Amino acid sequence: MVVSTAALPEPVLYTLPGGAQVGARTKGHGRAVLMLHGVGGAGASFWAQFETFGDEFELIAWDAFGYGESSDPGDEPHLDDYADAAADLLDECGHKDAHVVGVSWGGVVATRLALRHPKRVRTLALVSSTYGRKNNEAVRDGFSSRIAALEHDGVRAWAQARVDRQVSRRASPELRRRIVDNATASVRLPGFTAATRTLAETDHRPVLGAVQAPTIVLCGEDDEITGAPESRVLADGIPGAEFLQVPGGGHVLNQDQFGVVNAALNRHWHLFDSHEVESM
Repeated sequence: MVVSTAALPEPVLYTLPGGAQVGARTKGHGRAVLMLHGVGGAGASFWAQFETFGDEFELIAWDAFGYGESSDPGDEPHLDDYADAAADLLDECGHKDAHVVGVSWGGVVATRLALRHPKRVRTLALVSSTYGRKNNEAVRDGFSSRIAALEHDGVRAWAQARVDRQVSRRASPELRRRIVDNATASVRLPGFTAATRTLAETDHRPVLGAVQAPTIVLCGEDDEITGAPESRVLADGIPGAEFLQVPGGGHVLNQDQFGVVNAALNRHWHLFDSHEVESM
């Protein structure tokens, strides 16, 4: 796999209702594609999608609150705040709806967006994602140690210590470096802390049946962080959802196996591009 060194678009700051600012990288014209990153990533995590798409879609990859140059989250952030901010960002970018792609924690935000603002989500793609970790005590306890490690060691050392669990066994040194560099440039303690806490407070399993958007769920066979069991719960719970397990893929599937992921996304977007988005 070749990891390109092509430059990404620089993030632009958008001021949302209430005054908070969110940075987003944008490219292209046409139907909007809103891309939401995981707790250890940022908008730059979608570099492989920026290199493939943009001729007929407008890509919008945000830095969530507390990441990059975006405003810090509030004192007690809730997952609803992120979902509402994503809807507001679409407004600021001039789009009434979008194909929404969420990776890992970004998929949890994307699911909440589809539940709270169904008119805004034309299709949903959940990549290496989960229904939440509210009822997983062992994982929730681990969040505190991750936050402490990030605060004590700094972002680069923290990212280097976890990169091998994010990628597949066959991932190149170039990809590992890119993941560490992107995290170092964008991950900030306030954002990571708030994101992990919202993940620890969420369990979407009881409400997955209310998701109306045509959905595809993708996971890598080598993903040791969420993996197939959690992805299958999402696919089984969301009406009509497609499930795709990618051979040789790790947790950062949209970077690790971007050719397969991009082909699946492109097919999914075109299949449902003209369907009517209905309210709940």
